[in-house]
Amino acid sequence: MANEPILRIVGLTKSFGGEKAADNISFELVPGQALGIIGPNGSGKSTLINLITGFVKPTAGQIFFKGKNITGIAPHKAVDLGITRSFQMSRPFYNLPVFKNLIIPLSSPRARRSRGGKYGDRDETAIHLLEEVGFERDSQVPYKDAGALPHGYLKRLELARCLSLEPEMLILDELFSGMSMSEIASVIPLLEKIKEDGCTLVMVEHRLTELFRIIDKVIVLNFGQKIAEGKPSDVMKQEAVMKAYLGSEVVESA
Repeated sequence: MANEPILRIVGLTKSFGGEKAADNISFELVPGQALGIIGPNGSGKSTLINLITGFVKPTAGQIFFKGKNITGIAPHKAVDLGITRSFQMSRPFYNLPVFKNLIIPLSSPRARRSRGGKYGDRDETAIHLLEEVGFERDSQVPYKDAGALPHGYLKRLELARCLSLEPEMLILDELFSGMSMSEIASVIPLLEKIKEDGCTLVMVEHRLTELFRIIDKVIVLNFGQKIAEGKPSDVMKQEAVMKAYLGSEVVESA
């Protein structure tokens, strides 16, 4: 890991009317690190990653990626720099074959640059990416319309679309949501490999047991504020975190 942060967040704030969905949040990530962002529903997790990826403009604060100030950057420009994200709800091109859903990201300027400026055989590259995330190459599944996929495969397709963009930082918004335990178990080794290959991971998750198998550190949000940061085993013992998840009455009676 390099010492210089790949991502630096300084005093990031976002107000919607009189409510602060993100309230003076600061943290850093170094290349190859894996971060979990957790917290109760409505704590500001999605707002934070929307700010980082340019889908929401901050009210105050700054975002630096590889030393460059990217505060308020357009989402497509964030992708071109190497920041890729998934979404909670998968929205593929339902009427296209599954592998054809990867042709657009594989045709992007970033994907083309990573392949020496050439398109190459995009169909073959798409099938290879799908195989990497758990699609069976010799089955008919990659050739079916994406609208026919069950939920677990839609999540895998979302991950494949992210990987097709050759990200340096991959942000996954509740990838495990709606997946079975066996599906999650099969995806975890892939995420570990992505991390080992040097890609920085940011994961928003409610499935904490599975999340903690992957990440190096965790940030806990509550009411838009960062209330804890550190190793998962240490953070989950903190009183503020227990109150956020369990309620003050439960913590005080324990």
